Amino acid sequence: MSLCRYQDEQGKPQYALYRPGAICPLAQLIDEPPADGEIFSLDATQLESLPQPEESQWVPEPTTLLPVVGQPGKVICIGLNYRDHAIESGAEIPTEPVVFSKFNTTLVGHGDSIRLPAVSSEVDYEAELVVVMGKEAKHVTAADAMDYVFGYTCGHDVSARDWQKGRPGGQWLLGKTFDTFAPTGPCVVTTNELSDPSNLRVRMKLNGEIMQDSTTAQLIFDIPTLIEHLTKIVTLLPGDLIFTGTPPGVGAARKPPVFLQPGDKCQVEIEGIGALVNRCIAET
Repeated sequence: MSLCRYQDEQGKPQYALYRPGAICPLAQLIDEPPADGEIFSLDATQLESLPQPEESQWVPEPTTLLPVVGQPGKVICIGLNYRDHAIESGAEIPTEPVVFSKFNTTLVGHGDSIRLPAVSSEVDYEAELVVVMGKEAKHVTAADAMDYVFGYTCGHDVSARDWQKGRPGGQWLLGKTFDTFAPTGPCVVTTNELSDPSNLRVRMKLNGEIMQDSTTAQLIFDIPTLIEHLTKIVTLLPGDLIFTGTPPGVGAARKPPVFLQPGDKCQVEIEGIGALVNRCIAET
């Protein structure tokens, strides 16, 4: 099942079934659709019990969708999780996950704009598979980890390299957490539809040109390993997001470097999920 968040005519966030080009609001299928954020606590059986929509209940997809999760408790990101990306970044291959985070103000949806901050001239792109948690998880083993996952979405870990690496001490948090620096969408695909995320093609297109092209089979630390590691430290809650890392081909590693400019079109494509599209604008 593919689900998206959109803004209804009253300006309230709502959930809908999603297919490319069309949505079916859950309010057309059930009398009391889940409140914003509650849907991630539902299990696959409850979701599968939703009535099948009639063709007439599908409406055109809005130009802009909301982030798949509005206010996650945590936006956790994994750095250097593709071997080739670590090498191109000049970093040592990690022996355990490199973890940082983003604030909720980074989140925007499919079709929304990425604002390029005036204080950075080196904003980079990073296509990523994002895990959406579905159950509270603490001290979870890798063997059981996938039972706690709600689904998957496309993510874009936008990164200001001159802040991430060029400030005193290295400022990964600040370089990664400018407003609008975490587009997600266009939908979240539940685990009953996408049961195996271990070999999904991940691509980034910049103005139509393929810049990154790999598969999640190349992850150094797979999703079960990441969940086991994280839940040793923090309690993961329904709706928490885990950005799993980006493949090689980022702009900072190119010769000459390629950084995002106003008007650029970024398209993250992940097999089995869809395409997340955002355009860049200058911060005003």
